[in-house]
Amino acid sequence: MKTKDIRELSAEDIKNTIVETRKEIVELRFQLAIRKLESPAKLRAARKKLARLLTIESEKETGKTA
Repeated sequence: MKTKDIRELSAEDIKNTIVETRKEIVELRFQLAIRKLESPAKLRAARKKLARLLTIESEKETGKTA
C-alpha cells in the first residue's frame, strides 16, 4: 500500500488497517520462528507498512501533512 493511498483513507480505515497489519506481523514472525516463512522480505515489508500507517495516523491526529 502506497503512502498516497493511505492518506486517502479515513481515520477509522487507517486504524483497522493498523490492527490487520499487526496481526500479519505476528503471523509472519511465527512463520519465521518455525522456518516456514518463504521470504524474510515479507516481514520487512509488513513492518514498513505499519510504520507508514502509524506515521500518517499521527499526522492526521495532529493536523500536520507532509
